[in-house]
Amino acid sequence: MKTNRPENPHQAALLRLLRDGPRSRAQLNDLTSDGMSRSKLNAELDRLIELGLAEPDGFAESRGGRRSGLVRLSATTRFAGIDIGATSVDVAVTDGELNVLGHVSEPIDIRSGPAQVLDRVFDLVGKLREQGLYTQLNGAGIGVPGPVSFAEGVPVVPPIMPGWNRHPLRETVSQELGCPAMLDNDVNLMALGELHSGVARQVDDFLLVKIGTGVGCGIVVDGRIYRGVSGSAGDIGHMMVDEDGPVCPCGNIGCLEAYFGGSALAAQAESAARSGASPHLAARLAATGSLTAEDVAVAAAQGDPVAIQLIRDGGRRVGQVLAGLVSFFNPGLVIIAGGVARLGHILLAEIRSVVYRRSLPLATGNLPIVLSELEDVAGVVGAARLISDHVYSA
Repeated sequence: MKTNRPENPHQAALLRLLRDGPRSRAQLNDLTSDGMSRSKLNAELDRLIELGLAEPDGFAESRGGRRSGLVRLSATTRFAGIDIGATSVDVAVTDGELNVLGHVSEPIDIRSGPAQVLDRVFDLVGKLREQGLYTQLNGAGIGVPGPVSFAEGVPVVPPIMPGWNRHPLRETVSQELGCPAMLDNDVNLMALGELHSGVARQVDDFLLVKIGTGVGCGIVVDGRIYRGVSGSAGDIGHMMVDEDGPVCPCGNIGCLEAYFGGSALAAQAESAARSGASPHLAARLAATGSLTAEDVAVAAAQGDPVAIQLIRDGGRRVGQVLAGLVSFFNPGLVIIAGGVARLGHILLAEIRSVVYRRSLPLATGNLPIVLSELEDVAGVVGAARLISDHVYSA
């Protein structure tokens, strides 16, 4: 495995600036604030070109004198973003600027274990290679739906991932793909994706709440993911919302995830269908044998009052937890993402109502609460951003 890396912090800083697109040497001189002289900057850029990490890209428009040369990241730079969810896996290949060049997805069951799931992951990466999208990867970022030891690159006692505890996931992917790899929680990767090219692009402090099979929160502070001491920061799905509530998959009582998320919502919908409370859901259950959060969304869109109430109840629970987080953290933005977030504006309206009503006015006076715009690619873009941060470091 041989991947060129920047040789010093100056080169690393220049690569991260070029990740946002080609820039002239004059622009880069304006943007660097670490005391580099013009001659030093030019020398470092020339060295990055020698290393194959950057390349010339013509000339910029004149600013009154000789035209400055444009520099861009190498056109052959390729990153893989691997977003492993509870019920599906998404794989993408990006260029150095993290533009998605190819994206494939397929259903999986995370409970089938690492061997079977990773076989599918590597097959999907291989399909993108067969499409001619890359010959050599510069790095791979991976996300999983559970707690991760970021330093070790392994999942740690993930509640919905039996058989994955301490599996050497980062090392396995790195060896198989022949490039550096980094592993993180899938919610953190979605937050990185939004930070790079989503609604949080201009926001340094925000929360991303993912509502999928489970519920989690990515925390961004001063433009960086906050992981906590052991990497478990943001695990809001296992915050208690009712001490007399149902048992959660984690083994505790009354967690948010036991009330809302894909699994909980599907169970509630099936209960409503079997009881006869919702003829619409009952008909769907009879036709398919099971229900999903998507079935609830369809029923709500058609005006089914039971489905609408299920969404509102879930939104209220999420809003209760989020209201406390907003008062504590005072973010500049809250993003609602994940498969269940596609329930749309009924869910969003309920969350907003609770947060704006229950949080401190000073914290919510200018607080947007919005749906993700990146949707399916947030995780893979975030995974590419994660590994590019690693590759573009000294």
